[in-house]
Amino acid sequence: MLDFGRFEILTFDCYGTLIAWEDGILSCLRPILAAHGKEADDATILKLYGDFEAAAEQGPYRRYREVLQSVVIQFGKQFSFTPTEEQIHALPDSLATWKPWPDTVAALRELKNRFRLAIISNVDDDLFARTRPLLEVKFDCIITAQQAQAYKPSLKIFDLALSRIGVPAHCVLHVGQSIYHDVIPARSLGLATVWVNRPSPRKGVGAVKLAEGRPDMEVASLAELAEAAVSGQSRLVRPSGSG
Repeated sequence: MLDFGRFEILTFDCYGTLIAWEDGILSCLRPILAAHGKEADDATILKLYGDFEAAAEQGPYRRYREVLQSVVIQFGKQFSFTPTEEQIHALPDSLATWKPWPDTVAALRELKNRFRLAIISNVDDDLFARTRPLLEVKFDCIITAQQAQAYKPSLKIFDLALSRIGVPAHCVLHVGQSIYHDVIPARSLGLATVWVNRPSPRKGVGAVKLAEGRPDMEVASLAELAEAAVSGQSRLVRPSGSG
């Protein structure tokens, strides 16, 4: 069981956890595929997205805008078409329009009454600046991949976060939608973790790379997390807590 009384700060993944990024991804990629006479179901698109994104984030750091552009190029290679320049830029350009999950803002406001809140996100500073107003709360700390020059699951971004937050790892609860990006690296550094198992056409995984890991707690929504945190009670992780 999680003792919420021990946590001073909650850190959040943003895209997927707070923002309904799969809606944004699919809304952008479906028309690109259709424009070239290609079809794929949503689960396949999300799997390919997760694989392409993870591959693009390996090796020397490059900005997330470039990562997203490379994802579109890889879809072209996968489905044997050449995307236009406009299509290559469409995915990163669309990020500013990706909306929060319906429960995000109310849950963050409720959690803000009790905890400090921070963001740890695989994104560029300028891209997150477009998202930040949609979340409607003031975060105490924002750590991006651009600042760390590394992408989760690299420990570099979590180390940077811990150094800036300034509290021991056992006083931090990290909340994320991805086992691969969030749960596994955070737990390796001694952070407690919550897996937000959001609904997805690709159940239990979503638009991320498949990985096996066990969070301290699993919830189906941020509203469920807020209710547990405010009441001070949590359930053990569900048996399906590895994605």
